[in-house]
Amino acid sequence: MTSLEIRELGTLPEYVELFRLFDEIWRPEPGNPPVTVELMKVISHIGGYVAGVFRGGELVGGSVGLPTADRALHSHVTGALPGQGIGVELKRHQRAWALDRGITRITWTFDPLVRRNARFNLVKLGARPEEYLESFYGVMADAINEGDESDRLLAVWRLDRAAEPYTLEGAVAGVAERDGRPVVAAADGPVVLVATPPDIETLRREDPAAGKAWRLALREVLGGLMGEGAQVTGFTGDGKYVLKVTPSQRSR
Repeated sequence: MTSLEIRELGTLPEYVELFRLFDEIWRPEPGNPPVTVELMKVISHIGGYVAGVFRGGELVGGSVGLPTADRALHSHVTGALPGQGIGVELKRHQRAWALDRGITRITWTFDPLVRRNARFNLVKLGARPEEYLESFYGVMADAINEGDESDRLLAVWRLDRAAEPYTLEGAVAGVAERDGRPVVAAADGPVVLVATPPDIETLRREDPAAGKAWRLALREVLGGLMGEGAQVTGFTGDGKYVLKVTPSQRSR
């Protein structure tokens, strides 16, 4: 395939091009873009991250991130045209950009129901979710989220150390899957597994009630346990979050 070029963007025409690309990817309602041209300009001006991915001179992906008060980079929006396979390369560029500026943490939010994103974030990159954010953006109105509530996990990618391996010793099911729907069980072990649907985007379109059931199940179990101090330590090959539960939680 044609070689990639990933670089920071710095002109208004480039921001307009990235805005149009994001519009093509998400197809949001008018007046509700993921990021505006003006905001990209401001973010770049204050020292934030606005980058594009080019293949053969064509813009095929991009990312916009903001510096935070506690010296992290928050990756607000990242997207690419289908079939590009550029996610790892873009994150590597983001990582190098951050480290060059003495930044050792990159954060972003993602939908806990989207299995492929969870696998990418936790397995390929080694990021770990550190907070469950209920209905973070309100009800979403774009072609990808299909009006679903916007529960998100806050992923934290610590650039100065590798994520610790997880264990399944003593694992019990907190959310399991049966006939395409979630089954909530008693999460009473030292390690709790929380299943995800194979393809939530298709499920939301074809069976909205099942999609809603998955949202509420993960909110109750994954969100509930994280709110009580449980740590997400990994993601299994068959699509389950692995949570380490503290002894004080088990005694409740």
